[in-house]
This record gives sequence, C-alpha cells and structure tokens, in this order.
Amino acid sequence: MIDQNAAKHELSITRLIHASPETVYKVWTERTGEWWAPRPYTTPVVDFELRPGGRAYTMMRSPDGADMPHDGVFLEVVPNRKIVVTDAFKPGWITQDAFMLAIVTFDPEGSGTRYTARVQHWSEEAMKQHEQMGSHEGWGIVAGQLAELAEGRLVSSAA
Repeated sequence: MIDQNAAKHELSITRLIHASPETVYKVWTERTGEWWAPRPYTTPVVDFELRPGGRAYTMMRSPDGADMPHDGVFLEVVPNRKIVVTDAFKPGWITQDAFMLAIVTFDPEGSGTRYTARVQHWSEEAMKQHEQMGSHEGWGIVAGQLAELAEGRLVSSAA
C-alpha cells in the first residue's frame, strides 16, 4: 500500500546526466565533497559507509565558516542504481529528531543517466522548512555540479 501522505511531503529534482549510471554513482559516492554543497559552500567532511545501517555523515561549511553537520544512516544501497538514506537514526540505530528520508536513483536513459533525488519529510512543517532553506534551488545547483564532474567538464567556481 502506498502512503499518499508521504507524496504530499515530498520534494524532488531530476536531471539527465550525460554519463553512465556507474560513473554518476561513483562521483556521488566517492567525490561527494566536490559537489554536495552549492558553491561557495563547501563539504570538508564526508563519512559514508555504503551499506544498510552504515553511517551517512556530511558537514557543510558556509562561506563565513559556520559548520552544518548532518548525521544519518543508509537504509538501502544498490550500487550504480539506488541509495536510500535517512536522518531518523544515527549509526547503531540510535533514534534522533528526524527531518527526512532521501531516495536517490541512477536510471539508465539513452547513453546517460536519469538522476533523481526525492526527499520525503515527516511532516508538512518539515517540508516547508526545507523549502525555505532553498532546497529546490540548492538541489538544482548541486545536481549541476554532480553532472559537471560525472561528464568530465571543468567545475565552475561560481554557484
């Protein structure tokens, strides 16, 4: 049964990337710090253990030096195809205040990859908070940064 309420609290973005799913997945998982945050923000810390229950930790840094840690766990990892992650838990299945569940897919499309990032929020309030943080604009920027790396293009320095 599909929970129709979840779809009401979902934000998503999709983009065709001109690289194979294997390449896009590799950049997503191994070069995360290079594309995760919209420039001029950076991601100086990435600690991923790519397995169900494995740690999913990133720390973004704003241009003024403020750190924004995000700790969670991976729920599903299908190499080259799908990643599901949540902040409902810390490693060891320790519960914490939950904000979202993210589902990222890497689907073959022609000679490229249909990259889709969907984020489901626990409540309408959480979704609105994410929207107010500029999620759609930010996701578009980072999807472009991911595409630049996966396609082998030079990464621009401007956001």
